Amino acid sequence: MFESLSERLGGVFDRLTKAGALSEADVLTALREVRVALLEADVSLAVARDFIKRVQDKATGAAVTKSVTPGQMVVKIVHDELIRVLAGDGPADALKIDNPPATILMVGLQGSGKTTTTAKLAKRLKEKNGKKVLLASLDTNRPAAMEQLAILGVQIGVDSLPIVKGESAVQIAKRAKTQASLGGYDVVFLDTAGRLHIDEVLMNEVQSVRDIAQPRETLLVVDGLTGQDAVNVAAEFDGKVGISGVVLTRMDGDGRGGAALSMRAVTGKPIRFVGLGEKMDAIEVFEAERVAGRILGMGDIVALVEKAQETFEAEQAERMAKRFSKGLFNMNDLRMQLEQMIKMGGMQGLMGMMPGMGKMAKQAEEAGFDDRMLKRQIALIQSMTKRERANPDLMQASRKKRVAAGAGLEVADLNRLIKQHKQMADMMKKMGKGGGMKQMIKQFMGKGGMPDPSKMTPEQLAEAAKGMQQGMGGMGGMGGGIGMPRGMTLPAGLSGMMKKK
Repeated sequence: MFESLSERLGGVFDRLTKAGALSEADVLTALREVRVALLEADVSLAVARDFIKRVQDKATGAAVTKSVTPGQMVVKIVHDELIRVLAGDGPADALKIDNPPATILMVGLQGSGKTTTTAKLAKRLKEKNGKKVLLASLDTNRPAAMEQLAILGVQIGVDSLPIVKGESAVQIAKRAKTQASLGGYDVVFLDTAGRLHIDEVLMNEVQSVRDIAQPRETLLVVDGLTGQDAVNVAAEFDGKVGISGVVLTRMDGDGRGGAALSMRAVTGKPIRFVGLGEKMDAIEVFEAERVAGRILGMGDIVALVEKAQETFEAEQAERMAKRFSKGLFNMNDLRMQLEQMIKMGGMQGLMGMMPGMGKMAKQAEEAGFDDRMLKRQIALIQSMTKRERANPDLMQASRKKRVAAGAGLEVADLNRLIKQHKQMADMMKKMGKGGGMKQMIKQFMGKGGMPDPSKMTPEQLAEAAKGMQQGMGGMGGMGGGIGMPRGMTLPAGLSGMMKKK
């Protein structure tokens, strides 16, 4: 998400922060580049102009150009303005799901991912909010649309309204509301039909359903890859039907992100969620501060902690910490850490959420440090015998040939893995002697399991991220002097590969 925009802005601000003293001309030159970057990212012209004007007014004052760190001051001003553009007058309220059964009307064009998004939100409300949810498909036009939602309902463990052939969308909406009331449901999702484009038939149907359903929320699902057209669709739906918020889908793709930056300014409606893939849990609440941080390469520590909260098991982490504190770290431990990285979004995902690491993600990928490499390393470990995994020192020439052949790789690949394991094992011993692992468990896991990231202070979040870095199988201590921010480190072996590049 926003990869190209983040890369362009990162280059502009790197030059600013390295320049030392700044003149107004320096700032104006940089802002012209920022304007071009925004327009290339498909941000609407009016929004880009307003953004640059507001930044320019604040960034060309004497207080900035004579500041001790003028470049960083300009970055902060841009960051604050990005938050203002993304959030509008204020952050979006939580979904209105009180006074059950609360109806949520899902609208959008065909192919925007509306049905999948409906199921994702239902799963989220069920698991995170403990709500009893009912799904109802009102799409009587698209073949198998109703069956698709019912199948997704089974996958996520959420009830679906029984399908009755021949009913109109309005009749289904009435039946869904009745069923929700009789069945004691907290929330009912109405997944309306879409069209390839906005037309009178579509709008009339959605308006009729809206009048019957009286929804607490009307969420418009739009494809983030369509750029400015997504903003136009949102404005059209809001004018004809009235929407309470937007869900942007496919934001994990290579789209330019302009829709997200323009949506609130052009429509006045908040982006409530973003879809980041096909999996049922690949959806996030849209929070302007966190998105702005990602765009400017400042990372997203809250998202990192939340990812860990979803994938870490407290007992497993504590067992690992006890082993590491005794200096025990074998190939089984390494495999567990590699699998954990993949669960948390892979190497690129993790680096994108760590402050100062986002700009290195592409460099790391080009160096071959990606999820494919992690999977190859797991394959090598799985090709070993139990004895070899427990005691990697047994790996002599003949064994190496057998293990490498079993994984379909070269002996050189196995040698790199063994070297990486030794580096991590040495690091774990040092951390164990210094009490680093116990501190990580104390700060990161807590006595009652994972903490709630939304209630953590910035200092606690930073400490949690540091603990994660240290606890993720050697994700620390290997900065290698390649310009890392103070306190931040690279995964073991990555800095060496970058040096070779």
